Amino acid sequence: MKLNQLRDNPGARKKPITVGRGIGSGKGKTGGRGVKGQKARTGVAIKGFEGGQMPLIRRMPKRGFTNPHKKVYTIINLDTVQEAIDSKKISASKPVDAAALIAGGVIHRANDGVSLLAKGELKTKVTLVVTRASAAAIKAVEKAGGAVEVLPAKVNKLLKEKKKASK
Repeated sequence: MKLNQLRDNPGARKKPITVGRGIGSGKGKTGGRGVKGQKARTGVAIKGFEGGQMPLIRRMPKRGFTNPHKKVYTIINLDTVQEAIDSKKISASKPVDAAALIAGGVIHRANDGVSLLAKGELKTKVTLVVTRASAAAIKAVEKAGGAVEVLPAKVNKLLKEKKKASK
């Protein structure tokens, strides 16, 4: 057998049905689409329509609630702070607050405040000014010789407004 003699088995490939070519073909006139109306037209579909019956999505009970007043904090870990200090993005000699982190490109925005978490290790003595901090993060910063100053959320909001006014 040669490559030019290779063929499919008989009946392996079926020819597609030619639609809409006269009633004698068996798929003429309506072309297998039934008769009349929206469903007979091209490009339209009635998604989720259950023939006038109450749709499933409306029969299911609704659960949950999204709080529009929920506080969203920007999370920063100790290893990120250490990396930023090592790469000279932020200065360890000055207090590191949200404005310093944004200026250094460590975070993009402060949202409702900055939350400090204890992932990683801090080797540099630094003063961090944040809105929230975990107990483990505070302990790790104090172990490195630094300090954590936790601002109330209202003070953080006032600072944000003051910054907008100065621009």
